[in-house]
Amino acid sequence: MSLGCQRRRPRCIRITIEKMPTESRKASFSPAEFRKAMGCFATGVTIITIDQDGEVHGMTANAFTSVSLNPMLVLVCVDHRARTHAHLHARKRFGVNVLSSNQQAISEYYAGSADTHQHAESAGARFERTAQGTPVLQGALAYLECRLHSAQPAGDHTIFIAEVEHVEVREGDPLLFFRGRYRDIALQK
Repeated sequence: MSLGCQRRRPRCIRITIEKMPTESRKASFSPAEFRKAMGCFATGVTIITIDQDGEVHGMTANAFTSVSLNPMLVLVCVDHRARTHAHLHARKRFGVNVLSSNQQAISEYYAGSADTHQHAESAGARFERTAQGTPVLQGALAYLECRLHSAQPAGDHTIFIAEVEHVEVREGDPLLFFRGRYRDIALQK
């Protein structure tokens, strides 16, 4: 008889998942309370930029994150009602500009109604173009040029996942958003 390891046949475990009745899934809190809770998560601030027929279109977004290193993927969540939503589907190429601490006016400008986006220079926004024609915001901490990989509807937003084709990084401090206000990093000594 051998005292070595014996191979055992794996046991199967059966799990049954039952659907919850719709009435059990209703939230016991309001959308305002949910928004307040999400405001406790400090985020950076980005401007999503798109070239549409030679014009720069943009929107402020803080629902942005990295997804994967291989391949290099990021995601941004965009409200279905946003003008940028249709442009992302049509153009399939966009820039993500990570704002520096001195670009709050640009964030506020692009967070406003798209009808007012006719004079970005008044908020301090200046753009260059990549070889692909994608707008790059001057002075941003980082810039990522992205090509749309996939889009997934999620409630009243769409999750746009994109492959990053080019990046630029600069020195400086980020613009932060926390509990409905812009914030600075408090440096510790």
